[in-house]
Amino acid sequence: MKKNSVRFINRDISWTEFNSRVLDEAADPGNPLLERLNFISIVSNNLDEFCMVRLAGVSSQLDKGYKKVYKDYGYEPVQLMAELKRRILRLVERQYGCFEQEILPQMEEHGIRIVAWKDLTASQKNTASNIMNSEIYPVLTPIAIDDEHPFPLVPNLGLEMLIRLLPAGSKTEKHALLEVPAVIPRFIVLENSAERLVFIPAEELIRNHLELFFSGAEIRECSVFRVTRDMDFSLEADSVSDLLTELQLALRKKTKRSAVRLEYSSDMSARARKWLISQLGITPEKVLIQPVTGLLNLKAVSELASLQHLPELHNPPLPPLPFHPLDDRDRDIFSAIRENGPFLLHHPYLAFDPVLRLLETAADDPDVLAIKQTLYRVGGGSSPVVQTLIRAARNGKQVTVLVELKARFEEQNNMNWAMELAEAGAHVVYGVAKLKIHCKALLVVRREENGIHRYVHLSSGNYNSKTAKLYTDLGYFSDDPLLVRDVSALFNVITGFSAAPSWNRLIVAPFTLREKVLSMIDQEARCSTPENPGRIIIKINSLIDYEVIEHLYQAAEKNVRIDLIVRGICGLTPCALDPKAAANIRIVSVIDRFLEHSRIYYFAGNGSPQYYIGSADLMPRNLNRRVELLVPVDSPEHRKELDFILQTMLADERKGRHVCGFNQYTSILRQQGREKTRSQLALYEYYRQRSRKEGKNKSSDSSFRVFRDIRPEEN
Repeated sequence: MKKNSVRFINRDISWTEFNSRVLDEAADPGNPLLERLNFISIVSNNLDEFCMVRLAGVSSQLDKGYKKVYKDYGYEPVQLMAELKRRILRLVERQYGCFEQEILPQMEEHGIRIVAWKDLTASQKNTASNIMNSEIYPVLTPIAIDDEHPFPLVPNLGLEMLIRLLPAGSKTEKHALLEVPAVIPRFIVLENSAERLVFIPAEELIRNHLELFFSGAEIRECSVFRVTRDMDFSLEADSVSDLLTELQLALRKKTKRSAVRLEYSSDMSARARKWLISQLGITPEKVLIQPVTGLLNLKAVSELASLQHLPELHNPPLPPLPFHPLDDRDRDIFSAIRENGPFLLHHPYLAFDPVLRLLETAADDPDVLAIKQTLYRVGGGSSPVVQTLIRAARNGKQVTVLVELKARFEEQNNMNWAMELAEAGAHVVYGVAKLKIHCKALLVVRREENGIHRYVHLSSGNYNSKTAKLYTDLGYFSDDPLLVRDVSALFNVITGFSAAPSWNRLIVAPFTLREKVLSMIDQEARCSTPENPGRIIIKINSLIDYEVIEHLYQAAEKNVRIDLIVRGICGLTPCALDPKAAANIRIVSVIDRFLEHSRIYYFAGNGSPQYYIGSADLMPRNLNRRVELLVPVDSPEHRKELDFILQTMLADERKGRHVCGFNQYTSILRQQGREKTRSQLALYEYYRQRSRKEGKNKSSDSSFRVFRDIRPEEN
């Protein structure tokens, strides 16, 4: 591998390569058709969030005199903006090519059609017009734009129709806007039979019924556009009350924030486009302006990807498996943890039920005195976790909940949950000024025969029962005295005025995590020799902290063998090193049906290995500006399990993309013959076999011995 003069890969450039790997899943013919369609939607959702935050950040720096983005690394803002625009436009062009040339024709082969008005039969047009008149027309409101009606505040990510028209009796052309609201389905069903499903996009249906809104007018043009706004608002409040107030104000003003992207249908005339850009007050140099041939907002195709009438177009189900040591409803979960713990659970292979069971038992157990928990992304709708905490508070438990209000894109949901918890009598802490609470921790305090006993659950994932079926995460149940003491101290730090203690077991950011990780990397380098090389394996979502990367480079130069399983952003490049040192670093990104979200850290320790799991990625924000946890894993059985997870993922040649150049990864598009190496399926089979053995042990032994042999069965 030739040495490259560039030491680090820019964070945002690395992200565009990551989203390209997500798009590979849509292009992979080995995936079922509707799963491919779902990845088309995910690519668009990822891009929306990237533009709202990362592209917005670069745009804001264009006129502020920054010499380099991210200190001395990366690009000048003008250069970076130009490169990101180029990459995003190329990505979107590839996305639409995949959608229109591969996926849509195959959907039609299976009887699923998205049609234009001109292609409808007379019967279908009649059905469509009835739906328009009865269900859609009453919801819509046209907005005229003239001297008496100024251009409205176009909402972030809203689907808008721009109409040029000549009203009856007028000699002057006018403009109007018509929003396609999210409360109506994006795809309207016109035919639903055993043979086929026929849909028309909502904007296509509305476009062909504009006379309902502009009677007597001559419609000269109708085109669609979408605005993405800067949602990267920073809250610098110095108190909890200020934090809540600032967040409420920021959310109310989000429609007034600057535009960072304009998508418009390619059939929009140059005249209409020029008028729209002027009305939006867009500076083209600071905004990504993107023509789209086809449907705007492919995120909406998730509606079609969820169709269930053709199961062969979906992945075969992999239902979460029971974890028998904590699944026995006739056995007290506290005694199970106390007598047979600690326990390590790998979701979604293993069910999330034990986490809910711990909370539910604690809520109703008269001997439980207190429950303390952090909540980061619990989602909207009905949350079993939040509802159980509310029940616990109403049952008289001392419930303390840290609700992180600043969790990106979950601000409103979290604010609603916080208020509902407070109304139920829980003590709610609304985050901490200048820090995000990203760690996932649950502490239960219980009165027992020998006095007060504490139990903890620590996790890499959010307390969200829905994402627990979609994200791979590791959860850890324990009553270890030193560990529960640390977790109690942690809650005192983040809910009160307590100073950070000398931690017994936990590694906690922003206090000790950076120093500890660097120390463990350097220890591997110090003990490493060509004959006995050091060993580091790290599985995380993102690696972009330049100090950590430099220490990893130095370790590789000292013969340390480094394996990095990094799903998303990776700023480290072996190309920065000479070929001998570069050969010591292997980087793998696994993207598959489950989103890889767990974090595992392994350091060989010259014969005294150290294993950690937790919430922290290796990014400046995680190490410096967030409260994060790493918890040590000591039991030999659990360490073997972590070894198996890591080695299985490193061996994945089906969905594992290996770094093969500067910000370049191997392709998975012609790797269908490597299905046996597919890590997520191999892990599911591993846990299925283990769960089966645990169940047999449980039924054959009434005292129920916990199964400890984690080696997979031979086929």
